[in-house]
Amino acid sequence: MSLDQPAIAIIGSGAVGGYYGSRLAQAGHDLHFLLRSDYDAVRTNGWTIHSCDGDFSLTPDQFHAYNDPTLMPKADLVLVTLKATANAQLGSLIRPLLKDDTLILTLQNGLGNEEQLADLYGQDRIIGGLAFVCINRGQPGHIHHTDHGLIAIGEYQGPPTDRVRRLAGMFNSSRIRCRILDNLRHGRWEKLLWNIPFNGLGAAMDTTTDRLLASPAGIELVRDIMKEVLAVAHADGVDLDPKLIEQKIDHTRTMQAYRTSMQIDRQTGRPMELDAILGQPLRVASAHHVPMPLVQMIARQLQALDNSQNYPD
Repeated sequence: MSLDQPAIAIIGSGAVGGYYGSRLAQAGHDLHFLLRSDYDAVRTNGWTIHSCDGDFSLTPDQFHAYNDPTLMPKADLVLVTLKATANAQLGSLIRPLLKDDTLILTLQNGLGNEEQLADLYGQDRIIGGLAFVCINRGQPGHIHHTDHGLIAIGEYQGPPTDRVRRLAGMFNSSRIRCRILDNLRHGRWEKLLWNIPFNGLGAAMDTTTDRLLASPAGIELVRDIMKEVLAVAHADGVDLDPKLIEQKIDHTRTMQAYRTSMQIDRQTGRPMELDAILGQPLRVASAHHVPMPLVQMIARQLQALDNSQNYPD
């Protein structure tokens, strides 16, 4: 695979894929976006990024837009930013883009995404990543990046390699802060320490992060959920520092009134990433006989809400 002038395909060009792909295109990389609902707007008007790190826009001649993966060229790097709810489409969306040496980097939430990709395409292609960013879609072709923006990447299996270091260099030179994970699974559990309470409670209570931390009762609830996550991570072989609980809470206060992705999905009647963010960790907890009563309750509440929705196509 060439990382000197790579052809980069973005699969799942919503807020996350649109933002990071646009940063790469802004830096001069060869970007190919697969779009659905925003396809006509982006093909006609380009991308408009409203960012805390500086607003910018891309004209349609600065990238390539598609609504069919079979029309896309073979890629050196496939960046997967689909919601995990769409993982059943990983085969049909990615397979047309692969060469013998194409790398696949997933920046999806939760557990199990790398495993699904490895089952489809072999573990040697797979690199995992985490996006720590406050970001939402606006009108078609517009993305609002309100805070943070770091990504962290690591090999699906084993320690960092030269290809991971080169990818990190490409991101950092494109105004995307990127750090390298020595252990991807550790990174996944550390992000779940935030995602499970804030995405879970945000969706179940339909409330923003600042409201969750506005009372002692809310703060204690978040802490208790985080303690459950720490216990399961430990049973799964990942020892997270208990000090991370207060660090994550303090970090969240800087986001002010942030709507999490699952809260937005609930409000818009779209499927929530319940399995990746809550279901997979609960299965790990069950396998290790570690109770997660608070997380189980949130999962049941959200499943009841999720099953009641009539989702748009």
